[in-house]
Amino acid sequence: MLSGGFDWSAVMQSQLKRYARFFPFLSWFPLTSDSVKVNFLAGLTVALVLIPQSLAYAQLAGLPAYYGLYAALLPVAIGAMWGSSSQLSTGPVAVVSLLTASALATLAAPGSDEFIALAIMLTLLVGLIQLALGAFRLGVIVNFLSHPVMVGFTNAAAIIIVLSQLPRILGVSMPFTDSFINDIVSVLKQAGDAHLPTLAMGVGALALMWGLKKYAPKMPAALIVVVLATLISWAIGFEQNAKGQIAQVADPELRAQIDKVVVAVAEVDRLKNEIATKNPVFDAGENENIDAAKLHAEMALAHLALKDKKAVSSEAHKDMRRMLVVRHIDEAGKTVAVYPVGKAPADVKLDETRYHIRNVTRDGEFKLVGGGEVVGTVPEGLPPISMPTLDLGKLGAMLSTALVIALVGFMEAISIAKAVAAKTRQRLDPNQELIGQGMANIAGSFSQAFPTSGSFSRTAVNANMGATLSLSSVFTAVIVLATLLFLTSMFYHLPLAVLAAIIIVAAGSLVNIEAVKHAWHVHKHDGAAALVTFVATLLFAPHLENGILVGAGLAIMLFLLRTMKPRVALLGRYTDGTLRDIKVNPEMPTSEYVMALRYDGSLYFANVSYFEDAVLEALAERPKTKYVLIVGDAINQMDASGEEVVHHLIDRLKASGVTLVFSGLKKQVLDMMRNTGLFDLLGNENIFATEEQAIAAIYERLGDEAKVDLFCPVKPAAA
Repeated sequence: MLSGGFDWSAVMQSQLKRYARFFPFLSWFPLTSDSVKVNFLAGLTVALVLIPQSLAYAQLAGLPAYYGLYAALLPVAIGAMWGSSSQLSTGPVAVVSLLTASALATLAAPGSDEFIALAIMLTLLVGLIQLALGAFRLGVIVNFLSHPVMVGFTNAAAIIIVLSQLPRILGVSMPFTDSFINDIVSVLKQAGDAHLPTLAMGVGALALMWGLKKYAPKMPAALIVVVLATLISWAIGFEQNAKGQIAQVADPELRAQIDKVVVAVAEVDRLKNEIATKNPVFDAGENENIDAAKLHAEMALAHLALKDKKAVSSEAHKDMRRMLVVRHIDEAGKTVAVYPVGKAPADVKLDETRYHIRNVTRDGEFKLVGGGEVVGTVPEGLPPISMPTLDLGKLGAMLSTALVIALVGFMEAISIAKAVAAKTRQRLDPNQELIGQGMANIAGSFSQAFPTSGSFSRTAVNANMGATLSLSSVFTAVIVLATLLFLTSMFYHLPLAVLAAIIIVAAGSLVNIEAVKHAWHVHKHDGAAALVTFVATLLFAPHLENGILVGAGLAIMLFLLRTMKPRVALLGRYTDGTLRDIKVNPEMPTSEYVMALRYDGSLYFANVSYFEDAVLEALAERPKTKYVLIVGDAINQMDASGEEVVHHLIDRLKASGVTLVFSGLKKQVLDMMRNTGLFDLLGNENIFATEEQAIAAIYERLGDEAKVDLFCPVKPAAA
């Protein structure tokens, strides 16, 4: 309080609240030293989990491992600053990383410059979709992805994630085709060629992480494994790689095989460039309707040719990778010549390592892999800030995937945030969370990141460490920033098999068979949606978005099927005076003059015929009926089709000397009836608040005719 009684702190707080709607992070202020301390410790702990996970998830997404650190920088901070949850930890996650890889694997070679550019473009698309949904308050759209569908998808995705890491664990190659199952079969056929040191690294990392999780759950298992594996890899010289050129290949048969790969790679690149060149012409033809049929045919033929050449290239690479070679080296250890094992001259100096040939370029350069694969050189410093490269030719192919990733990523984030908010009693705004996730991905696309979302494991760590503000995630991002600036060289010797082990352990936590069983017990339709989504996701892999779209479509169809035939209960008089379903209590008395039906659903176009048929069929079995009472407590809506059917039903029953009566109708239904004139047609005297009022009025009209009717109002039995 200053002189004159003016409270500047109150004014500042008022101004902060005023702008917090647009800048949610302003609600953190004013900060206290205790708050900063607890959130810093939480942020530090999350960073120790995030750094190894981010490296692993980048590999899962098909990018070089260090791109995971880029995705753990700006998206983490921006998502925290513009989201609504105080504990949600944004960043790379398993399912979204897998969706990224599956979406782009058929468009470009994983790890290539084109693949990286497409991944960054995908991040921008995901962010724009999420931001638009949040800005227009359309968060409810995620309701189309029902819980059973997400359960089925998540279980299938977890299995795909685990299987996709087998090549890294075994140290063998994996083709990338349109059939994930065939790719895994190809990997399993190479099990006999497994690189034993790589297998030992991967299995050892798995065993150590599971052991730590069981006996020391509070320890950062992934970080411990990364540190130990990196030290062991450095100490034993785990990486034994070299480079070669086609001119150094001394064996004619081996050279012919490499030439075959070079030609295949060049042909694939040529067709890709041809398609990229034709795309603008194709788009112009689409817009201007100029010789559209010819353009379609040319593009279809080009894509078919590309598919065939990719298959040829894949087979050529597969044959080449099976061949073991040795190096003739000079005194300095440099490559002089390359021979197949057993074909090198006896008088040349060979090193002791046997190699596989990998990554042949169109210029004839290749990599000789003799040891285990490691992360390698991680660029030191911050990611370059630049506008994502937009490939308009592939925009159409990526939009559906971007929408699926946007929705799945948001569902994952908001479900995690809600679970934590239930304990902290924090109020969440789903639309603001969409804005936060959207801005995180948009910022990530300008800093070389692949799509991100909220992480369950890291959010749990954040909450357990007592984080009270999303400021903790800003501290996490600062620690990742320091790692990029000063610690990147430490990751060089980290085996990729260890990152694969981290992914497998993380994916294991996604498997939840009990959730599928629970969905089945809740309703057979829910169980069917979960199972169909599960199977479809596996069969469609690597096109995972098709699996989740099939599941979502089936869930909507099953929902409509359920609402098409809601329960129609014929009511009788129970001993306590209430009206109950006679199927449950068949001994209850009914009336020959009054037929009471309870309709458990809204009246709309898909079920009004069923409603009409149910009334007429029941009426046909009771020819003496003079009044039909519809207990409408469960009728929440009535559309134009419903109004039309009720209108005709009133006229039809009147012609037969039967009066239609309603009870318990809700305000929105009554308003619609008044607006359409149905209320007047039915008559105010035939609309009642409760079924008891309706029955009392009906029996008053019937008079002596029904004085001994057992269905007439009775007093409830004494308690």
